[in-house]
Amino acid sequence: MRVMVADDSLLFREGLARLLTERGFEVTGQARDARWLATLVRQDPPDVVIVDVRMPPTYTSEGLRVARELRSAYPGLGVLILSQYVETHFAGQLLEEAGVNGGGGAGYLLKDRVNRLDDLENGVRNVGAGGLVLDPSVVDRLLRRRRTRDPLDELTDRERQVLGLMAEGRTNAAIARAMSVTVKTVEAHVRSIFDRLHLAHTEDDNRRVLAVLAYLQR
Repeated sequence: MRVMVADDSLLFREGLARLLTERGFEVTGQARDARWLATLVRQDPPDVVIVDVRMPPTYTSEGLRVARELRSAYPGLGVLILSQYVETHFAGQLLEEAGVNGGGGAGYLLKDRVNRLDDLENGVRNVGAGGLVLDPSVVDRLLRRRRTRDPLDELTDRERQVLGLMAEGRTNAAIARAMSVTVKTVEAHVRSIFDRLHLAHTEDDNRRVLAVLAYLQR
């Protein structure tokens, strides 16, 4: 899988690129600011870009803005936000666009909470495969954006638990381990979630992504 890394810290950027290379990824480019990342992607689009939120020149939300622009220009591009900050407005838009446009996945992880290389590797691969990967604290912040109608009213408590773990990017096997149940039980819950949320199977729709979006938009 081909990956590009964007972060204004040289040490963090180089260190992350080395770790990804050791894990079997091909790091095709590094950028210290959003403009340079956009240039690199235009020259040779990767499978996934890993980008910080606050980058030069203003250190506000350049990373998130360029991530959304790249998603729009390259619908198959996976975008993983790796940052110290949670910006719920832009994060919500990025995730919603992932569900609407399909193709590449999206993720939001906090640097300080990535404690295992396996978690980072799995997150990048999940995003590259079109999935969603969210840090639990990002999920919590997004859930505070309430809507009048809750699309999850029909779900059982167990199904809500499964959907919450899906929002963290966990596979059915990982959910089964976390809940101490069988994979077949999780698969049954997932099918029930899709049915209750009226997510019919189509070739174009990623129902897992759409179910997570419904969860985050409650």
